[in-house]
Amino acid sequence: MTSKPSHNETAFSAWTTRRWLRVGVASTLAVLAVLGSLGGWAMWRTSQTTALLTDRRSPALIESIRVEEALVNQETGIRGYGLSGQQVYLQPYAQGVSDQKAAIKRLRPLLGDDERALDDLAQVEKRISTWQERIARPVSAASPSRAAQISAARAAEGKTTFDALRRAMADQQAHLEDERTAAVRDLRRAETLRNWMFAIIAVVIVMVAGLVFEGLRRGVTRPLSGLSTAARDVAQGRFDRSLTGAGPADLRRLASDLEAMRLRFVEELRFAEAARTLLDEQAEDLKRSNTELEQFAYVASHDLQEPLRKVSSFTQLLQRRYGGQLDEKADQYIAFAVDGANRMQTLINDLLAFSRVGRVHNDHQTVDLEAVLSRTLDTLSVAVEESGAEITHDTLPTVVGDPTQMGMLWQNLLSNAIKFRSPDRPPRIHISAVSDDGVWEFAVTDNGIGIAPEFQEKIFILFQRLHTKDAYPGTGIGLAMCKKVVEFHGGTIRIDPDHTLGTRVVVTLPAVPAETAATADAAETASTEDADRSQT
Repeated sequence: MTSKPSHNETAFSAWTTRRWLRVGVASTLAVLAVLGSLGGWAMWRTSQTTALLTDRRSPALIESIRVEEALVNQETGIRGYGLSGQQVYLQPYAQGVSDQKAAIKRLRPLLGDDERALDDLAQVEKRISTWQERIARPVSAASPSRAAQISAARAAEGKTTFDALRRAMADQQAHLEDERTAAVRDLRRAETLRNWMFAIIAVVIVMVAGLVFEGLRRGVTRPLSGLSTAARDVAQGRFDRSLTGAGPADLRRLASDLEAMRLRFVEELRFAEAARTLLDEQAEDLKRSNTELEQFAYVASHDLQEPLRKVSSFTQLLQRRYGGQLDEKADQYIAFAVDGANRMQTLINDLLAFSRVGRVHNDHQTVDLEAVLSRTLDTLSVAVEESGAEITHDTLPTVVGDPTQMGMLWQNLLSNAIKFRSPDRPPRIHISAVSDDGVWEFAVTDNGIGIAPEFQEKIFILFQRLHTKDAYPGTGIGLAMCKKVVEFHGGTIRIDPDHTLGTRVVVTLPAVPAETAATADAAETASTEDADRSQT
């Protein structure tokens, strides 16, 4: 039996990676701030204790000793002057007085607010004042003989007074030494506390770093690694592998989204498999249809052509033999039969040519369009001469394609331009060629009757005619065949809508890469040489 998650667990499970990181960083910064404050306090305390020891306690003891040395110098000078009467002994006394005053002046601020130290200083100053008033000043101010008398008379008092001064100085120095010792002890404790504090800070920082690393590993790295492994399995084709998430809420949502994407891919894969199966079936049907179409083409080219030729031949014989011997209706009917048979034969030939595009003529090689155009103009020479057409062209390039189909393309385009000429002016036809970014753009421009804008797309449909057969002969297959040839070669064909006077048919074909052209030319040269050798 599983227990229900608590409210806190439910709340934590809704936290995202950003929130976890924000809380973790804030907590870490707070801990580091507290530790930094404690470390700073420990450093401050050590600094304060060190300053107290070096700036007050030790200098105060030193100055007290200097006071004592100055008093000893005074006492030595006074005693020497009192015994010998020589003025030279007053010099150490005078120097001692000066040193004593200077030392006391430096000592007083070092004591600060320490009442006991101030009391000790007061006692020392009192003893100094008593000794100097009773002994030092009277002796130093007297003449040598008088100084010896005063010194002898007050010898006992001087000894007692100076001993009291020594005891006061000793008490002061003992107290100052105690305070200095206490300051040293406090400094050691502060240094120990500081060292322990920084050791604890280092340990806590290491622990925090370990917790952060472990938290990232469990909360981010490990879930992402598992999700990444599962995603790679799916990418390698194991679409049955579920993408489950762990860790923060956003990582779980990411896993959920990836799982939904996987399910969508699986569904699309099933659909694609079904579509591929259907496509294979359709391809098989298309293959079967193409086979039937080839059979139909064979029948049309052989079985249908023969009876059609008979019908055409016998109707023509009937027209020649009995033309004018029957009534006018009979002659008209015979003419209709002859014309229908001829048009049926033309239509069948055009349909056969249309069906062969991309199926029979499929020999891709480099094709010199200049040569193709020259052969096409030879073929259309009669129509060009009868119509008085003037055909000009730019220098045409070499493309890759089937030579037969290229000939069919130019023949249909030029024959249409000649056929649909204007009755008011002789036909002028120009073929332009422009190279643009790996594509050749050809334009066949004429000054004929033109094509209305609403019919510029329809004319490329099979059997689409814009005029009656009486006005312009034809089967309506020419431009449809042109479109099939161009698209088979990877190009496009369209009518330029901006050209108004006549018609401009724009054809694009891929340009021949230099290395392809060189390879093709070499292959063509080799084949020509092989043919020459075989003929030899």
